[in-house]
Amino acid sequence: MRTYLTRNFDNPAARTIEGYEKAGGYQAARKALSLPPDAVIREVKDANLRGRGGAGFPAGIKWAFLPKDDRPRWLVVNADEGEPGTFKDRRLLENDPHQLLEGIVITSYAIRAGTAVIYVRGELEAAARCLESAIGEAKAKGYIGPTCFGGAHALDVIVHRGAGAYICGEETALLESLEGKRGEPRLRPPFPAMVGAFGNPTIINNVETTCAVPSIIAMGGKAYAELGVPMEGGTRIFCVSGHVLRPGLYELPVGTNLKSIIFDVAGGIRGGRALKAVFPGGSSTPVLRPEEIDVSCCIDGLHAAGSMIGSAAIVVMDDTTCMVRVAWRLARFYRNESCGQCTPCREGTWWLEQALTRIEYGTGTTEDIAIAVRACEGMLGTTICAFSDAAAMGVGSYLQKFREEFERHVSEGRCPFHSRFTSNWESS
Repeated sequence: MRTYLTRNFDNPAARTIEGYEKAGGYQAARKALSLPPDAVIREVKDANLRGRGGAGFPAGIKWAFLPKDDRPRWLVVNADEGEPGTFKDRRLLENDPHQLLEGIVITSYAIRAGTAVIYVRGELEAAARCLESAIGEAKAKGYIGPTCFGGAHALDVIVHRGAGAYICGEETALLESLEGKRGEPRLRPPFPAMVGAFGNPTIINNVETTCAVPSIIAMGGKAYAELGVPMEGGTRIFCVSGHVLRPGLYELPVGTNLKSIIFDVAGGIRGGRALKAVFPGGSSTPVLRPEEIDVSCCIDGLHAAGSMIGSAAIVVMDDTTCMVRVAWRLARFYRNESCGQCTPCREGTWWLEQALTRIEYGTGTTEDIAIAVRACEGMLGTTICAFSDAAAMGVGSYLQKFREEFERHVSEGRCPFHSRFTSNWESS
């Protein structure tokens, strides 16, 4: 299958502007800047490009939400990749930084933005260096600056590094951090398209979403849409990890069957073991059992299966996995990463971790299972952002679909899958 987003991954020369242009780079930007901005937005609408960061909102419609006033407009690219199981953005930034810059040039022109900020997760130091180098090359060529490609569009591109807070992947918490404030989500409305970065109308797109834009302009929106499924076009990068023979990044058409990705593309379960559970879109998406994975890997397909595509991070677990331990580890993660602004999230993640710790280490009771269930119920739909929902949906799905394991931990007074203490970190 032809690739688009990852086409330059095996071409190290494409990391420089000369190599990128030899591979056909920046031709889509030249084409886009020869069109009216509204025509570029129409192409993206025709492509049925839906956000690749998790929410899945149609990008072209999102761009059209900007108010018709004379305030400066901003484009913010969310490169704060922190979802457990997700590792695609750093590869896009490090292996093909000019693809992202070309997408930024086209997007900023379409929405008439004069400033673009790439908010990079603090730990991704190599990615930030790659971007800085690529921006320097693009400025030297005149592709970014006061006259992009010698035309009337002016654009400044800034790399801003975060400090490693998972919550800053939420778009309004990202904006708060960008403005030098504590990274806490904002109440909405107003939405960023109306009041975003420093009070200006702002479009926030994920790295993969932005990287898809040059291909859309090059081949045309309708042709790009045909690569995927109705209402969701193109290809996606699937991050496959866990107990599979061939973990890695795979660019596949939107709507590829989840079971096929696991057993055909990624080689099936390693060691000949049986499949037990799958996160189809990262740790914050409801888990699927083996009998539930024969589904289309797209937003609507996974929603119908009771889960979400999220960041397309497919985490595969075999039959040696203790789902109580998975729940406990993730509860620790979410408790640690909660910004603490909303009481149901701040308190709910703490109660969830405490109850699961007791269950995992053999001191839990049936009341602890009930506490965990009630904590998840109280966290759903009661906070400013979706962080609390993510924590509750994931852990809540384990409690629902693997209830027998939680009960067995309580009845046996131990974890039946592992020795009680395997490391100082886990027993702390």
